[in-house]
Amino acid sequence: MSQNVFAVKVHAIRKTFKNVTALNNVSLYFAPGHMHGVIGPEGAGKTTLMRLLLGLLKPNQGCVEFLQNDSAIDFEIIRASVAYMPQQQSLYADLSIGEHLDFFKELYGISDDVYQQRKQELLQITRLENFIDRPAGKLSGGMYKKLGLMCALLRSPQIILLDEPTNGVDPISRREFWELLYRLADQKILIILTTAYMDEAEKCGYVHLLEKGLLVAEGEPRQLLNDSKVKSFEDLFIQRSLNG
Repeated sequence: MSQNVFAVKVHAIRKTFKNVTALNNVSLYFAPGHMHGVIGPEGAGKTTLMRLLLGLLKPNQGCVEFLQNDSAIDFEIIRASVAYMPQQQSLYADLSIGEHLDFFKELYGISDDVYQQRKQELLQITRLENFIDRPAGKLSGGMYKKLGLMCALLRSPQIILLDEPTNGVDPISRREFWELLYRLADQKILIILTTAYMDEAEKCGYVHLLEKGLLVAEGEPRQLLNDSKVKSFEDLFIQRSLNG
């Protein structure tokens, strides 16, 4: 485990947009070294939560607290250790994979020796080394997502925020993307991802279920399913809807 251990606490957050309540009194704890899944259908508040974690939005109530070795720390101090992959990535269609990596190397101020090693590692684990000269605009959906993840990982973050990273990706590319995430999880990096794909909930180490801005359940995936006496998270949400 790395010397510094990071965690994130969300304290009773409420966020409204005009007459819409995106999140309502939500408290969460993202424990260090785990892959956390924020699961919920469209409109659950997942993207709003991500933007609040990053400070891109301000809550109407509550706060987000970052912890380093169990002590609260200002987000600005650890900003460089946080990577974010938005749902809609803004990659440049005319730039190749290699040119994107070069661009983010300069953006992050990474030294040449560190960059060359990191670049080769990322190209190998994403299996994109043979496509380094291909423009982003000509990549498949899965390859495009992998490029976005590589750009986010280039500066070796300790916290990774992924907003619906497999949305719109074919099944094979989804499986490959999850293999990448497992390799990151093995490095004890704190991973927080959102998804509306119910089958992906079981791939996480710990899940937090959101529905209509409310936290409706959380825990280890298999334990949650066993406690609810259902076989899938889709069934769990249907059960909640019928009992609601």
